[in-house]
Amino acid sequence: MPRPFRAAYVAAAAVTVAGAVAGRDRWQWAAKPLLMPLLAADALHGGRGLAPADRGLLLGSLAAATIGDVLLIDPDDDRRLIAGASSFAVAQTGYAALWWRRGARPRGAVLGPRLAAWLGAAALLRAKAPNLVVPLSAYGLTLGAAAVLASDPALAPGAKVVAGTAVPGRDPRSRLGLGALLFTVSDGTIVLRRLFARGERARRVSEGAVLATYAAAQYLLTDPRAHAGTTGRA
Repeated sequence: MPRPFRAAYVAAAAVTVAGAVAGRDRWQWAAKPLLMPLLAADALHGGRGLAPADRGLLLGSLAAATIGDVLLIDPDDDRRLIAGASSFAVAQTGYAALWWRRGARPRGAVLGPRLAAWLGAAALLRAKAPNLVVPLSAYGLTLGAAAVLASDPALAPGAKVVAGTAVPGRDPRSRLGLGALLFTVSDGTIVLRRLFARGERARRVSEGAVLATYAAAQYLLTDPRAHAGTTGRA
């Protein structure tokens, strides 16, 4: 079945990333607010196999992410950064609830590294940006919880498993773990950019990396085909 909304999403994401790297805020204002609505339209268009509750969680998460996207068009304003993190905390909570409903549960092989990464990021923020440590660490908990659940191979029965995570393949469900990893990389890059990027070029390039990994993550995580049908624990 044709996926016109996902194709449009890829185009809007490319404009968004290009606008960040080129320093063209108008490009971002034109394209970035379209990203999550396009994925929501795809979920409605191609998600006929979704249970109503699952569809509601997915669309609610995308709505919260839309608010976060708009707030983070100016990533150098700490107040907008905190507000954006709050919006994405709502989105991640919705994702976590969706995957929990689908049968995902925490696994030690994934939980340990995620916890270590969260503690490391919190320590770095405490040392370099104490005004951000509480809100961003709180958001990091929701991100980590969702990422741990997305990595549970029970969501993709039959997929090859390495280090407790499904290996991405043709089954869209097997790509959820990769999407969660890309989301973590994107948010980690936000922290590194905020603390260490000094020159204008460095800030633009790092923001492009943030947006590219974020767009790829959302593309994988919100595919309605990954949330239809039954799971290993359903």
